[in-house]
Amino acid sequence: MFRRKHNSHGKQDHHAENQEEKIEELRAEIGPLEGRSLKYCTDECLRRYLVARKWDVAKSKKMLEETVEWRSSYKPEEIRWREVAEEGETGKAYRADFHDREGRTVIVMRPAKQNTSSQENQLRHLVYLLENAIINLPEKQEDMMWLIDFTGWSLSNAVPIKQAREIANILQNHYPERLGFAFLYNPPRIFEAFWKVVKYFLDPKTFQKVKFVYPKNQESMEVMSEFFDLDVLTAEFGGRNKTEYEHEAFSKMMEEDDVKTARFWDLQQQASTAV
Repeated sequence: MFRRKHNSHGKQDHHAENQEEKIEELRAEIGPLEGRSLKYCTDECLRRYLVARKWDVAKSKKMLEETVEWRSSYKPEEIRWREVAEEGETGKAYRADFHDREGRTVIVMRPAKQNTSSQENQLRHLVYLLENAIINLPEKQEDMMWLIDFTGWSLSNAVPIKQAREIANILQNHYPERLGFAFLYNPPRIFEAFWKVVKYFLDPKTFQKVKFVYPKNQESMEVMSEFFDLDVLTAEFGGRNKTEYEHEAFSKMMEEDDVKTARFWDLQQQASTAV
């Protein structure tokens, strides 16, 4: 008995050592970095890319280099709330003021509350929220949760297929291992046709993180209580928290976070102008 336990522990140690070796190998492969790329490519970051590519260093390197190039051109860390505030006026997407049972940051989406037509601005708004969610993750926490309320959704306010593909691409290729789970709450029957198309844009691992939740199905609703304390979960998702989205209050919180983001990325000039 004791021998088997010892061997198991030894295997775990070997597995951990092998992972560390892979991280060092990947770091050597990508070569010297500087500036924001160096700050971005922490050991935790490299681990996420390796996990996403099943610890294949060559594939992980390609994926990471593509992200570094994307971040260099798109500059997600420079997006500020004042640039995307209009997108959030109806509360169609925002960082919740509560967490799941593991303390993970939660992003709430309500696609029926779409209020703009610029796909480019909509995407920048989403990227802004992803960056904001990440910078607000508790220490040692790597992923976030998505709560998507489909109440009132119809094909008329559905995201265009091309845009859905682009969103999936950015999430999977530039934010690997950042999604804990996505809960699709109260999707109408007509959503099934849309989902049949969208799901092909998702890799198998991301697909497995998507959970459908139906408020009239008790077994389905138990999934919510498994991941969330119902006293903090908002009523729109079956919880007992009666608070609602307030754009002015959320804007103030985001403006404060913009200062924190600028300081994290050493964008001192932007930090001073955001105060």
